[in-house]
Formats: sequence, C-alpha cells, structure tokens
Amino acid sequence: MYITKETIKTRMKYLFYPESIAIIGVSRNPKKIGFQVLYNLIKDGYRGRIYPVNPYADEILGLKVYRSISDIPDEIDLAMIVIPAEKVLEAVNESIRKGVKAIAIISSGFSEVGNKKLEDEIVEICNRHNIPLLGPNIVGILNVDHHMNLSFCPNLPYRGRITFITQSGALAIGLIGWTWANRIGLSKLISIGNMAQLGFEEIIDYLKDDENTDAILLYMEGVKDGRRFVDVSRLVSRSKPIIAIKAGRSERGAKAAASHTGSLAGNVILYETAFKQAGIVSAEGLEDGFDKALALSLQPPLKGDNVVVVTNGGGAGVLASDYAEIYGIPLKDIPQDLREEVRSVIPPFGSPNNPIDLTGNAYREDYIRTLERVFRHKWVDGVVAIYVHAAITDPVEIADGIAEVWKRHSEKPLTVCMIGGREVVVANSWLRDNGIPVYPTPRRAVKAMAALRTYGRYLED
Repeated sequence: MYITKETIKTRMKYLFYPESIAIIGVSRNPKKIGFQVLYNLIKDGYRGRIYPVNPYADEILGLKVYRSISDIPDEIDLAMIVIPAEKVLEAVNESIRKGVKAIAIISSGFSEVGNKKLEDEIVEICNRHNIPLLGPNIVGILNVDHHMNLSFCPNLPYRGRITFITQSGALAIGLIGWTWANRIGLSKLISIGNMAQLGFEEIIDYLKDDENTDAILLYMEGVKDGRRFVDVSRLVSRSKPIIAIKAGRSERGAKAAASHTGSLAGNVILYETAFKQAGIVSAEGLEDGFDKALALSLQPPLKGDNVVVVTNGGGAGVLASDYAEIYGIPLKDIPQDLREEVRSVIPPFGSPNNPIDLTGNAYREDYIRTLERVFRHKWVDGVVAIYVHAAITDPVEIADGIAEVWKRHSEKPLTVCMIGGREVVVANSWLRDNGIPVYPTPRRAVKAMAALRTYGRYLED
C-alpha cells in the first residue's frame, strides 16, 4: 500500500515532534557532521530519548552507542541518517524493520549529483511501508518549541511563530545568527533538500494544524507537483499566510538550482501566477521574505486601503508616501473630523494631513495622543508609525507608547519604522518582542504593510 496524504500528515508529527531519535552515523570526530548533529541535539536541550548508532564506538558525549538501530531496545520515532550515500539504503531498510515512524536523511550524493536511481529506491521502500521521508541532502530539522536542533546548524533560531521551509541547507545555517541579531523568531526551520518524497506541498499541509506556526516562509527553487502545491497552499493560506522567496529566476539561477538540489526551477511567470491563485505573498529575496513574514506572523491582515502614516520626521513621511504608491497602497486624504482631532493634539507647526507630521519635538505622549485618535477612527484600516531619533527623546519610551496604543486597537495592523543608532536598535528589539514588526527604513515598513494588504485582498475574494 502506498503512502497517502492523510498517512503523511498523521505521521509527519514524528519528524517535528519525536519523543525518541536514533542518529545513524554518529562520529567521535568533532569535525564530522555525525558528531555535530548529536552534540547540537544535546546542547540545545532536547528532552526526548537519544540513541546514537555507530558500529565502531561504545560511548559518545556520555551516551551509550549502539552498533545498529536493531540493537536499540526501545521504540524509535525518528531515524536521522548521516552516513555515505551508498550505505543509506541498507540503513533505511534496517530502520523500517525496527519499526521507526519517520526517516530523515542528511546524507548527500543522490539526485543532485545524478544518482536518482538510488534515491528512487529509497522512496519506493518508504512509500511501501508508509514511512514519511525527509531529504536526502538536508541540513536537518530544527524545532524551537521542542528544543530540537537535529542538524549541523550551530544553534536553534530565535523563538517565534514563523516556520521556514528551505531547499538550501547552507542558507539555513547562515540565517540562524541573523534571526537572533534581528529578533525575527522562528518556530521551525525545516530543510527539505531533494524533496525525494516530502516536499513543500506535504509540509505546508501539515503546518495548517500546527499550533506553533502563524506564518509559513518558503525558500524554493522548484516544486514536485505544481497543481497540488497550488491546491494545498490555497487551502492553508485561508488560515495561515504563506510567503515565498522564489530563487532561480534568471537563466543562470535556474541552472544553479538544477545542480544544487536537482530541482527544475521553472518559468518565473508561471510561479507568480500560481502564487496569486494560491494566496501566496511573493518576496523578492531573503530580506524581503523575512520582512513580510514578520509582519504577517505578528499582525492581522490589512482589510481596507486606508493607511495613515504618523511620523516625527517630514522627510521620512515623504519617502513613506512615495513607497505607499509604489507598493499599491497609496495614501489618501484623511476625513475632516479626524484631521481636526489630530490638529488639536499636535504642535501648530505640525501637519494633520497624511502623513501626519508630529515634528521633531514629539515625545511619547505626542505619539500616544495622535495614534489613539488615528486608530480609533472607523475610516482608518492600518497605520505606519515612523520615528526618527532625536536627541531630546528616548526611542524605548516612544516604542512603549506606540505599543501601548496598538494593544488597545490590535484588530488593525501596525508596522513601525525607527531610524537611528544603538538606542534605536534596543527599541526595535523591544517592539518585536512585543508583537510589533519594526523596520529600519520607511520603504521596508511600508512594503510590509503592503504585504498585509496583499494577504487581506486574497481573504476578501
């Protein structure tokens, strides 16, 4: 009997929430991936049972080592395989005889180098026994909520509500430190490599019901089944936003994708059309992808076109106006009654128009009074708040004031831009930790708001 969608979905929990893991191919050499995977799993606090497998060792990192997975006396949820490609088929067969519930393969040397026959054999065996298979050619699986760093990534990412699915393992490794530096939190980081069996379609389908995932970010070079990818994404995006970074857009990039994971990158126009049909928010690159995922994981969708910009810097407000038009949410004149309310609380030399200019003398209370009136007005659908650091003000106090107002009106989306140096970095971290997406430039803050509108329009259809 071959694997079905429901079997995959049911058993995939053992890939991401296993209670017991066998690592086939652990090493005593700290420079080997087999050592790093075991070390990281222990170091980052995995609370389940760990069973190292190596026929030539008795103990590694204080754990008993088994000569084969068959020698392990307990049940195994997940077998992670880290051995040369030519030995993987045997390890898969032995794992299935042991009764494992899922298999992941870090080992490379399969379809990405032309060895598709071996890869197909492994898939056929896993299908026959209804075993979910992730890989081969992956960097591993990271689940922050499960304290599981089953990979050769140096650390778990900063904790958050985004699940990142990537075809590039090296990219995953490099982004770990970046998530900490930028306070962009992930729930899971899933490397899918060659997608021999499980690909974007199956994992997206699984994540629909994952309580720790609020947004799904993809780095993709190609898909296995375009029609199913669209159908699954269309269903899931009704409840969770999906953001896609499509690589291999150029002719040379498409060739690189083929040699990287064996993927056929495909026609970019077809992908963009598919994204629109499926309600997927397209991203231009890593920075753009994470910017949009941050907003979509933390904020409600923008349900109308009436966006108001509130700023203490006129130039930043002008830039925001330009970008709002470029990204499809052009600013409109605010209603007369709201203009009068705003005029009553801003300096006489400020502007009550859109953007609302509080001037460089604006303190925490100025932001609070203005934003309160803006958010509570029924005409307003979303707000972009901009702060340019001035010597007379404390960025953290401004951030606290902005957050205070938004928490009273969290049914409407907010993105923030804070421009400045070290003090602003602290304020930015504070905002993100409190559920508010913040960016260093007006362009990125406005573009994030535009992504919230793109998603909102999809939900309105």
